[in-house]
Amino acid sequence: MLIFLLDRRCQITRESAGETTTRRVKRPSLHFNVWRRLPTNVRPWVHDAMGQCYGQLSLEERVEIYRLHAGGRSQNEIASALDRAPSTINRELRRNSRPSKVWTGGYEPVRAQRLAERRRRWDGRFKLARQPDLRDCVGNNLAMGHSPEQIAGRLALEHGRVIISHESIYRFIYHRAAQKDYWHRLLPRHKRRRGHRPGRSPASLIKQRRSITERPAEVEGRGTPGHWEADFMLFARCGQGLLVLHERQTRFSMVQHPVDRKAVLTARTIARQLGKLPQAMRKTISFDNGNEFAEHHRLHKTLGVQTFFCDPHSPWQKGGVENSIGRLRCSLPRKTDLKLITAAALKRHVQRLNDTPRKCLDFKTPAEAFSKLKSIVALQT
Repeated sequence: MLIFLLDRRCQITRESAGETTTRRVKRPSLHFNVWRRLPTNVRPWVHDAMGQCYGQLSLEERVEIYRLHAGGRSQNEIASALDRAPSTINRELRRNSRPSKVWTGGYEPVRAQRLAERRRRWDGRFKLARQPDLRDCVGNNLAMGHSPEQIAGRLALEHGRVIISHESIYRFIYHRAAQKDYWHRLLPRHKRRRGHRPGRSPASLIKQRRSITERPAEVEGRGTPGHWEADFMLFARCGQGLLVLHERQTRFSMVQHPVDRKAVLTARTIARQLGKLPQAMRKTISFDNGNEFAEHHRLHKTLGVQTFFCDPHSPWQKGGVENSIGRLRCSLPRKTDLKLITAAALKRHVQRLNDTPRKCLDFKTPAEAFSKLKSIVALQT
């Protein structure tokens, strides 16, 4: 028995009985609603209950839609009269009736036909629009949870050559998403747009900003103490976040819950936490380019530290604090309401983080390594 992930039915041929029967198969529900909402011209394995293939609306059908709609007929009645799905009629009226700079609004069949033809020509730029079989294959794999990169790589492996690039798949998906055709919902993260839209990075707004590439070489090896990373651990509710400070050598973390993420308060919170330490244990701090760290230059005077910033969209350059935030997510998921977390409870979560043995520390805990480091620095001063 063959089960198609995106199809609601499968054909089972019983050769021994010399007959063909059609039996409904339980379909996976994960992506079916997404598949059902895809436009009929790009939907993989599109067949209706009677086994008929869907096609594009013709000009004659659009004239009939106009006549019936103007006559006050409902969309279900129009769909029944044309033997079409109600969603097809709804989409046709909705997408071709929108007002524009040169159109006051309303449905007009000849204009709707021209718009549809223009969309098809526009879609023709994409390989997936020109090759239905390849589109079906990609759609099927997307519905199985594969990423475009995995799909492109697997097709290249199976055919011994590049069939389609992952970038071509992404371009087609986001083009269809802009046409309200919901292909983006088949992506693993269901994103409607690409990750970064054009615009000026906040990095250009930060005064006295120094790139992380100017950081002393000794910081990279983690062999010397006193080099910190800082970031905010954000939560689903607006304005809620935890300030996390991470010491690179010992992997020790300090966590504070400021009332907001304004730059002045953030700088004061960092100064208050690191100000308790000897100068030898606070040399540099690395940030991302968030506006909450825009007052970093205050730390130059209050703490005597140097501050550095990651390149735009490169949080991996401060991977230590990112790792600590990831570990904290186990006990403080994004949906957590920080208003319900007491100071004592937060302290327990942080203590658990710092009391976890690390292989990179020969299975000592960050708390033990940090305490030993403080003792050594105290003896040296």
